[in-house]
Amino acid sequence: MSHIPTPRVPRSAAVGAVVATALAAGLLTATSSTASADAVAVHDIQGTTRTSPLAGQQVGDVAGIVTGVRGYGSKGFWIQSADGTADADPATSEAVFVFTGSAPLTVKPGDAVRVSGTVGEYVPGGANSGNQSLTQITKPTVTVESSGNALPKPVTIGAKSVPSAYAPAGDPAQGGSINSLPLKPRSYALDLYESLEGMNVRVGGSRVVGATDAYNELWVTVKPHENRNRRGGTVYGSYGAQNGGRLQIQQLAPVSEKPFPKANVGDVLTGGAEGPLDFNQFGGYTLVARELGEVADKGLVREKTRRQAKGELAVATYNVENLDPTDPQKKFDALASAVVSNLSSPDIVALEEIQDDNGAKNDGTVSAGQTLKKFTDAIVAAGGPRYEWRSVDPANNKDGGEPGGNIRQVFLFNPERVSFTDRAPGDATTPTEVVRQGKRAALSHSPGRVDPANTAWADSRKPLAGEFVFRGRTVFVIANHFGSKGGDEGLTSHHQPPVRSSEAKRLQQAQAVNGFVKDIRKVQRNADVVVLGDINDFEFSATTKALEDGGALRSATGSLPRSERYSYVYQGNSQVLDQILTSPGVGDADDFSYDSVHINAEFAEQNSDHDPQVLRFRP
Repeated sequence: MSHIPTPRVPRSAAVGAVVATALAAGLLTATSSTASADAVAVHDIQGTTRTSPLAGQQVGDVAGIVTGVRGYGSKGFWIQSADGTADADPATSEAVFVFTGSAPLTVKPGDAVRVSGTVGEYVPGGANSGNQSLTQITKPTVTVESSGNALPKPVTIGAKSVPSAYAPAGDPAQGGSINSLPLKPRSYALDLYESLEGMNVRVGGSRVVGATDAYNELWVTVKPHENRNRRGGTVYGSYGAQNGGRLQIQQLAPVSEKPFPKANVGDVLTGGAEGPLDFNQFGGYTLVARELGEVADKGLVREKTRRQAKGELAVATYNVENLDPTDPQKKFDALASAVVSNLSSPDIVALEEIQDDNGAKNDGTVSAGQTLKKFTDAIVAAGGPRYEWRSVDPANNKDGGEPGGNIRQVFLFNPERVSFTDRAPGDATTPTEVVRQGKRAALSHSPGRVDPANTAWADSRKPLAGEFVFRGRTVFVIANHFGSKGGDEGLTSHHQPPVRSSEAKRLQQAQAVNGFVKDIRKVQRNADVVVLGDINDFEFSATTKALEDGGALRSATGSLPRSERYSYVYQGNSQVLDQILTSPGVGDADDFSYDSVHINAEFAEQNSDHDPQVLRFRP
C-alpha cells in the first residue's frame, strides 16, 4: 500500500494538534525560565542550531513584519525582521511562526507587530516520529504598530543555492541526532532549509516532481537536472541520493477561496511560488504560498506496454489499493481497463490489496469471491479475457491492512494461455512445502501460503504460491505484499541517517521467501520461479539483497535504465516499491523483457497509488 509512514488524517485535524513547549524527549536543552531583559530579536530565538536557545522562555516585544497568515490547520502567522538579515549570520533565520491556536487572527501580511509569548519547539507528529522541530512563539500577546508595510524581500531558493550534499551525519553522542550541530547552510541542503525556517522565500518556475494530492499539495524541484528521468520525475536511486532540490508546495488561501492547481509529474509551476517556509509532519520543509503561479500542462500520458508474443509468458503484479465491492463501479472499470489496455492482458496477474466481500466492515467476512467476480467481469467488459482466479482466504484480521478489510494476494490467469495446477489447495494456516515429483519440483499445496506461522508474517500478508503451466513448462509464482514502511523516519528526520525501523520485518520476510525459492531449486536447479508483488522496499535495499541471497533470485528492476527504476512517487521522489524477481532458470536480462508501466503514481488522478510491473519471458 502506501509509503506514508503514519496514517494520514485531514490536515485540519492533524497539523498543529500538539504544541510542544516542554523540553521533550531529549531533543532540547534546558534553559532558565526568563529571557534577558534586553530586546530579543527573531534571530536570537532561532539561534544557530535546529532548536532555540530560548526554548521554554518568555520573550517580550519581538518585532517583525507579518509575512503570512494561516487560518486553518496549525493556525497562526509568521513574522520576519524588517530588513530580513538583521544579524548578517546565514545560519540564523530571521523569521518565526506565531501559534495562535483558537484565538482570533487579527493581523494581516504587511502589519508591523510586536509579539510577546513563550518560545517552544513543536515536533510535528510527536517526538517519536523523528521529525525535526519547528521553533515558534506560543500563547502570544500581539501589538500591531502599523499596517501596509512592504514585506521583506524573499530569499530565492534555486539550483545554485541548494547544496548538493543533503545532510550532515548525526552526532553519535546524541543518538545520531543533528539537532545540536551548528547549521552549515552552504554545505547541506537540510541546513539551508533550516536556516530559512519561517522566512519569506521564493522559487521560480519549477518542474513538478510529485503530483497534486488529496491534501492540496504538490512537490517541485529547484534542481532541474537532479536525477531527472524522461517523464519529468526525480529518481531516488540510493540512500545517499535524497534529491535536496525537492520542496513541498501548499497555499495559504483556503481552497474554498482559491482552488489549488492540479498537476502531474513533469508539469511546470510557472511563475513559481512565494511565502513562508514551514516544516510539517507530512513532508518536512514546505513553502506555504502566499503567491502561487499557474500549472503548465506538459501532456504526460499513461504508458502502455506491448502485448506478449505467442511464445512469451507475461506475468504482472498490480497493487489495486484496497479493492472491494463497496468501491464505485468506475474504480473497477478503470482498473480493468488498465489491465486490458495498458498491460495488454498479461497471462498471469498477481494482485495485491484485494479486500473481502464487504470491505472494511469488520464482521468476520474473509471471502473475496464477490470482489473478484466484479473485477474479472469488468475486465471482460473492457475487452479482456475471462480470467480465472486462485487465492487463499486469510484468517480474520490477521494480515494487517485496514481492519475488517482482510487484504490478500490473488492470482488471475488467462486459461486460454496458461493453466493452473490445483494441488490440495491450502488454507490460511497450512504451509505449502516443496516436494519432489520424479525429477521435478512441485508444491504440496497449490495455491498455498509460504511459511504462514513464521513470526515475520505476524499482522502481515502471507506469500501466495502457485504452480502454472505454460506450453508444457511449469512456472512457480510467489505473490507477495511485504510489511509497510510505517514507523520509518522521513528523509528530513533529525536523525541522520534516518531510522528505518520497518526494514527489520521486511528483512525477515525476504529471508523466508528466499529460503523457499532455494528449496525449489534444491529439487530442480533450473526451475522457473517468479517472485513478485508489493515488496515495499527499494531495489538497493537490504530487503532486496536478502531476496537475492545466494543467487536464488535477481530483481528484474536492474534490467531497466537507472532513470526508469520506479513504481511509486513519494514526497517528490520516484522510487521502487513493486518488484519482480526471477530465478536463474528464467534467464538474465537478455532473456526477458521487463516494464514498469507508469499509469498511476505520477498523476493527480489515480486508480491506485502504485504502477504495475510486467515481465515477459520464454519458459
